Amino acid sequence: MVRRFYASTDAFNGEFAQFLEQERGTGADVAKIVADIIADVRKRGGEAVAEYTAKFDGLQLDPSTLKSDNVDLHALAAECPQDLRDAIDFAHDRIAAYHSAQRPNDHKFTDDAGVELGWRWTALESVGVYVPGGRASYPSSVLMNVVPAKIAGVDRIVMVAPAPKGELSPAVAYAALKAGVEEFYPMGGAQAVAALAYGTSNLAPVDKIVGPGNAFVAEAKRQVFGRVGIDTIAGPSEILVIADHTANPDWVAADLLSQAEHDPSSQSILIVVDEAVGDSVEKAVENQLNSLATGERARESWTNNGAIVVAPDLDAAASIANRIAAEHLELCIEDPDALLPLVRHAGAVFLGHHTPEALGDYVTGSNHVLPTSRAARFSSGLGLYDFLKRMSVQRAGPQGFAAIAPAALRLAEAERLPAHARSISIRTNRDADG
Repeated sequence: MVRRFYASTDAFNGEFAQFLEQERGTGADVAKIVADIIADVRKRGGEAVAEYTAKFDGLQLDPSTLKSDNVDLHALAAECPQDLRDAIDFAHDRIAAYHSAQRPNDHKFTDDAGVELGWRWTALESVGVYVPGGRASYPSSVLMNVVPAKIAGVDRIVMVAPAPKGELSPAVAYAALKAGVEEFYPMGGAQAVAALAYGTSNLAPVDKIVGPGNAFVAEAKRQVFGRVGIDTIAGPSEILVIADHTANPDWVAADLLSQAEHDPSSQSILIVVDEAVGDSVEKAVENQLNSLATGERARESWTNNGAIVVAPDLDAAASIANRIAAEHLELCIEDPDALLPLVRHAGAVFLGHHTPEALGDYVTGSNHVLPTSRAARFSSGLGLYDFLKRMSVQRAGPQGFAAIAPAALRLAEAERLPAHARSISIRTNRDADG
């Protein structure tokens, strides 16, 4: 049986906090391994990248170009079935429409002192997009990362993806070309992140790296942050479902397992106000696990990291949801709009019985690159703004300068920065040194 917590008990807060803080994922010394790989790539460039790619992926790269004759996007894309192409095209257009609507406007105004203030938005020059490989192919990750970068106006988009033994999904290749990728390298892992951050003989470094990956990729992004920007440190996938008596237990069970099947370290949590609903969903989960092709890892995830929380009412359920700050939150309840204003922390929210999280993974248009590990408390999912920068703009004429300079001068003097003070006083014919 999966763990159960009862929010009305005195022990709940402590026990649930311990549950949320339990480690999920690898226990290996990832940080040390990644640091050594990054240092090696910085020292030896393409030679190191090629060696690691041969070691981990069984693929030979030309150290000078980081290319392989065995991996060609155009040839691979031609193998993508037409019905899958149509689905990718459909998703692409919805993602493009959603992110186009996010474009912020430049703005300026003149305040009471006569000073002109405002801001301008400009696109990043170059972005590296990491597309994970391994257990499955993810054309959706290509679209979610490349499409908003393209719409934002990023000049150079570099995609990397591991191609074990030269194998790369035709769907990934087609999605890359559809989204407008022009620069691609068949490599993955920490060595790919290091190459994007520091460059090699042929690969110029980028300004920001986005996209999910395994624990080694996440740690590599953490270590190169500062040299380049990153989107987030992605952890294992998560879903939280709040369900009431109107929810279909089989539907809720399928939604919980949609994240559990990603990885044994994924987490699926259900909050109910009627324990009988929890009983029904748990039974449905067990039935579906028995026939699920990915049932082995889904079961491990559900058993080790899953939970059912019984809350006294929906207000309490929303409070618990904010505490969890899940990557995905489904409100499978009679009136999700009434509860939504109480939700403060979630990567993405899915309203009602006909909006499973899996729709958002692919075709609603909203981005599926979302904060995990409770990072939704302070960060947002990937969007157009992640590929833009905001520059402040200000202009003071003689009258505006006269109105605000005295306060600036006094603050510069208080901070004992005489050159700051002089840059102000020299314009007033006043000696900043007294």
